[in-house]
Amino acid sequence: MWDHRQEIELQQIVTSLRQDFHRHPELSGKEKRTRETIETFLRNIGVTVQTFVSQYGLCGVIEGDQPGPIIALRADMDALPIIEENNVPYQSLYKGSMHACGHDGHMAILMGTAVMLMKHRHQLKGTVKLIFQPAEEAAPLGGATAMMQEGVLEDVDAIFGLHLWPDIPYGTIGIKSGAFMAASDRFTINILGRGAHAAQPHKGIDSITMSADIIQGFNHIISRQIDPLEVATISIGAIHGGERYNVIAKEVMVEGTIRTLNETTRQEIPRRMAAVLEGITKSQGGDYVFDYQQGYPALRNWTEPTEIVIQAATKVIGKNNICTDIKPVLGAEDFANYLTKIPGAFFFLGCAKAGEDTPILHNSRFDIDENALLIGSKLLYQIVLEVMKSYKAIGGEAY
Repeated sequence: MWDHRQEIELQQIVTSLRQDFHRHPELSGKEKRTRETIETFLRNIGVTVQTFVSQYGLCGVIEGDQPGPIIALRADMDALPIIEENNVPYQSLYKGSMHACGHDGHMAILMGTAVMLMKHRHQLKGTVKLIFQPAEEAAPLGGATAMMQEGVLEDVDAIFGLHLWPDIPYGTIGIKSGAFMAASDRFTINILGRGAHAAQPHKGIDSITMSADIIQGFNHIISRQIDPLEVATISIGAIHGGERYNVIAKEVMVEGTIRTLNETTRQEIPRRMAAVLEGITKSQGGDYVFDYQQGYPALRNWTEPTEIVIQAATKVIGKNNICTDIKPVLGAEDFANYLTKIPGAFFFLGCAKAGEDTPILHNSRFDIDENALLIGSKLLYQIVLEVMKSYKAIGGEAY
């Protein structure tokens, strides 16, 4: 596919790009410099680029000389509000912002794939859309919906994406068909009581004791009301309430998140939560305000696109380096929104450094083995070739 010299050059390109993005992390909705860097690079290698007024995403288009499917490849762009603690030459220059989720690498990988595609553009049977999406971290809305509203998926036959993954070593990937990542919803509850002196608790309505009973009730939803074979969690991340040690608290605010893999279970949980809230607060004379927001849906890989990723990876890294029995994770990913519209697949790209304990995603010391970048570019390139090879022109169907 590429000789050793070309691969060394591409490794240098993607590493340089990743380190530049890492030095200049931009938060969700603020990816101005990031987009300018990507746009300049793509235009310089001959890629047609479309930008948008409403947000900082962009879409590059590479048309082959022969007819065929339209394939989308996606990378996310935004950083996180984290203070980096890595002592590296490419450390973040923006205090309080850091690429701690690998999006710097995702962009560099897709730009490397663009280089490979442009080198062989005249041999391509179809069109490739390079989707650079902002605001992946801006749950519950995210940036995928905005990109789809801009029409980037129009006429697209299939979409593919990846995520650098520190839980598996460099040189490997993880993928499975079906449920792969969780739906992520969030809630805020205001539990309303009545204040009183702690010496006369019977004259008040204690919002703290109500909140304790409510949290126990939520735990019972998972342990006793949901099929134990279905994956679901209700996690409380924040509790705020009370004014003074000797005053019965009149209000408590509770915030949390729900993670599910099954859509039926996802719809059932908020109904059961509301029943718990109604029963406990009313029985104790209190009240509540329940704000429930649905975020990203569960990410479900389509079967045939998943097989195409496996075929491509077999050629790039070998069958023994593909983990197809990987367990679903309860992290959420905006890419799931694309997969509710068109066929596609998403996979984890190993980036753990050999012999080192690689920090997890969203950690202030997160970093990657940068050799994974070239593998990512080669994998996406090979996926494009596999889709084009399997494309059925009759009826315009990709599979």
